[in-house]
Amino acid sequence: MRSAWSDDAASELLAELTERYPARCNRDVALRVYTSRLIGREPGLVLHGGGNTSVKTTLLDDLGEPCEVLCVKGSGWDLGAIDVPGLPAVRLRSLQALRRLDALDDAAMVNAARTRLLDASAPNPSVEALLHAFLPHRFIDHSHADAILSLVDQPGAKELAGEVFGGRLAVVPYVMPGFALAKLAAEVAEAHPECEGLLLLQHGLFTFGASARESYERHIAAVTAAERHIAGRRRAVDLGRAAATAADEAVSEARWSAWAPHIRGVLGLPDAGEGAASGGRRYVLHRRTSPAIRAFVDQPAARLLDLCARGPATPDHVIRTKQRPLVLDFAADLGGASLRRAFTAAIAAYRRSYAGYFRRQTEGRALARVALDPDPRVLLIPGVGLIGVGVDDRAARVAADLYEHTIAVITDAEAVGRYQALPEADIFDMEYWPLEQAKLGRKVERALGGRVVLISGAASGIGRACARRFAAAGAALFLVDRDAAPLAEVAAELGAAHAVVDVGDREAVARAVGACVRRYGGLDGLVANAGYAPQAAIAACPREVLEESLRVNLLGQQWLAAAATAVMRAQGRGGFLLFNASKAAFNPGRDFGPYAVAKAGVIALMKQYALEHGEEGIRSNAINADRVRTGLFPEDVVAARAQARGLAPDAYFRANLLRREVTADDVAEAFLYLACAPSTTAAVLTVDGGNIAASPR
Repeated sequence: MRSAWSDDAASELLAELTERYPARCNRDVALRVYTSRLIGREPGLVLHGGGNTSVKTTLLDDLGEPCEVLCVKGSGWDLGAIDVPGLPAVRLRSLQALRRLDALDDAAMVNAARTRLLDASAPNPSVEALLHAFLPHRFIDHSHADAILSLVDQPGAKELAGEVFGGRLAVVPYVMPGFALAKLAAEVAEAHPECEGLLLLQHGLFTFGASARESYERHIAAVTAAERHIAGRRRAVDLGRAAATAADEAVSEARWSAWAPHIRGVLGLPDAGEGAASGGRRYVLHRRTSPAIRAFVDQPAARLLDLCARGPATPDHVIRTKQRPLVLDFAADLGGASLRRAFTAAIAAYRRSYAGYFRRQTEGRALARVALDPDPRVLLIPGVGLIGVGVDDRAARVAADLYEHTIAVITDAEAVGRYQALPEADIFDMEYWPLEQAKLGRKVERALGGRVVLISGAASGIGRACARRFAAAGAALFLVDRDAAPLAEVAAELGAAHAVVDVGDREAVARAVGACVRRYGGLDGLVANAGYAPQAAIAACPREVLEESLRVNLLGQQWLAAAATAVMRAQGRGGFLLFNASKAAFNPGRDFGPYAVAKAGVIALMKQYALEHGEEGIRSNAINADRVRTGLFPEDVVAARAQARGLAPDAYFRANLLRREVTADDVAEAFLYLACAPSTTAAVLTVDGGNIAASPR
C-alpha cells in the first residue's frame, strides 16, 4: 500500500475548508479531514463507516476564548466523505480527567462526551473518543486494515507482531470498545513510549503522530509491512482454478438466475416457509464473484464450513454480516420445488443455530436481551459466489463488501498461520451492544422496503415520477427505457440499476428481467408504463402504424407482465402488476384509434392477469390518467387539441371536473397507492381530475 499524500491537494483543501468554516476549522482540522479522507477511500483500510480519526487542537469557545479540544470522528460519518462537521470538537481536559474513574458505563460515557461538546448540535463523538483522548498524541488514525487483521486474528498474534513490526507497534489484548479499552490502550502506550502505534488484537490498528501526515504515513507503513509479510508466505495462486472460474462464469450466472427467486422467496418468511405468502420480511440480494471468492467458496465443503464457523474478521462487522454466513452446497442440477425445499431446510437450520447461540449467551450468562432477527446476511454458494442479504440494496452491498474482505483476511491469515476469530461470547456482546446497533440508524419502515420494482418508460414523464416516488418508498429499482441518456441520468440520481430496452422486443424484455433477477435476486412489482401515442383515423390507419402501436403499447406490456409474473411465481411471495392504461380505453378520441385500441387491450390484459394469478397473491391493476404534461403528446398536438375545444393550452390541462391540472407526480402517487393496496386487484383507478365520459363502467 502506498501513501496517497499530496502537498498540492492538502494545501488546496486547507484553503477551501478554512474559508468555508472560519470559526470551526484551523490548519490541524483541515489536514485531519484530508488524511481521514485518504484513509476512508482505501477499502483495504476501512469500509462503510469503519475506523476513526482525531486531532487535538485549539478552537475558540462561545466566549471567544481559546479552548483545547479533541476533534474526533462523529457517529454516522464515513471517513471517505468526512467534512469539518463530521469531526465534533470535545473539551479535551475534562474528557481526559475521566481516566481517573475506575469505571464508566456506556450511557455515562456517551453522555460525558456529549456534555463536553463545544457545539451541542454536533453529532455524537465516536464510541472510541475516550481512547483518542487518553492517548497523548496529537493526531491518531484507526482502521481495520485487511492485512493487519490477517496478523492479529491469529493464536500467536503477539509474537507475530514482534516479528513483523519489531517495537514500532505495541500490542493491546482484546477488550470490547469503551472505557475499559481506552484505559488499557493508554497504559500500553505509556509502557512503550517509543511506539508509533498500537495493534489491537482481533480489532485493528492505531497509529499516532505529531502531524496529520506523520500519523497517516505511519499507518500506511504498518499496513505495507503486514502486506509484505503475508506476500512472502502466501501460497501460489491456483491458476488452473482461476482460469476455470473465468470460463464458467456464464454457467455460474445462469445458475444464480435460476436459483435466486426461490432463495429470495424463502428468505424472511415466518418459520422458514410457513405462513402467508405476503407476510414476513423482504430482502434484497447482491451477488459478488471473483477468482478469489470462487476459490474460497469452491473449496472442499468441510474446510469451507470450518473457516466460516470461526467468526468475523473483526467484531465490528457482526451487526452487518451476523456471526457467520450460511453455506448452501446444493447440487448443480437442483431446481424448482426441490431447490425451494432444500433452501427452506437450510434456512430453518440456520435459524435454529442462531436461536441456540442467543440462548447460550443470554441464559448461560443471565443477560436480558431481545433477539434480533435470525436470518443470515451472507450466503456462500459453491459454483455461484458470495451473496449479500439486506433490507435494501445498500445493506446487501455492505454485507457483500464486508464478507469479500473477510475472505481476503481469512485466506491471508491461513497463509500466515491459522485464522482465529474471537470467542462466541465476545461476538455476541458486540452484536447486541446498543452503541454498535446505533450505527445502523433508526429503523424506519418504508412502504416498499425490501421490494424490487421494475419500471418501464422510466426516463421521463410519468415513469420518471414513479421511479422517484417508489425509490422514496424504499424500493430497489430496475429502470428500463429506450432513451439511453435520460435513463442513465435518472438511474444515477436514484442509485438504480437500468437497461436500454424496447419493450416491444420480447427477447430484450426477457433479458432485462433476467438482469433484474441477477442484480437484486428477484422481482416484486412491475410498473408497465412505457408507451407512445400514434395518431390516425382508424379506418384509414396504415398497417405499420397500427401494428407498431399494438407491438409497443399492448404486446410490450404483455412481455413485461409475463416475464415478471414468472419470477413472482418462483418466489411464491405474491407481487403486483401495474399498467399505465389511458382514459382512451373508455373514452377514445377522434383520430387516436391506434392508441385507444391498444390501451383498451391493456385494460383487458390487466384483468386477465388478475383473474389467472390472484390466487398466487399477484395483484393486477391499472391507472387511467389524462392530460398529463409529458413527452407523450408534443406541444403542437396539445395546441391542436386545445384549439379544437376552444381552449388555451394551459386551460386544456385543467378541463376536468376539479378544474385542476393532473401532474406526473399525481399519477405516480396513485401507482404507489395500488402497489401498497393488499386487497385490491382487477381495478382501474382514474387520475384525470374527473372525466365522466372516461369513468370505468
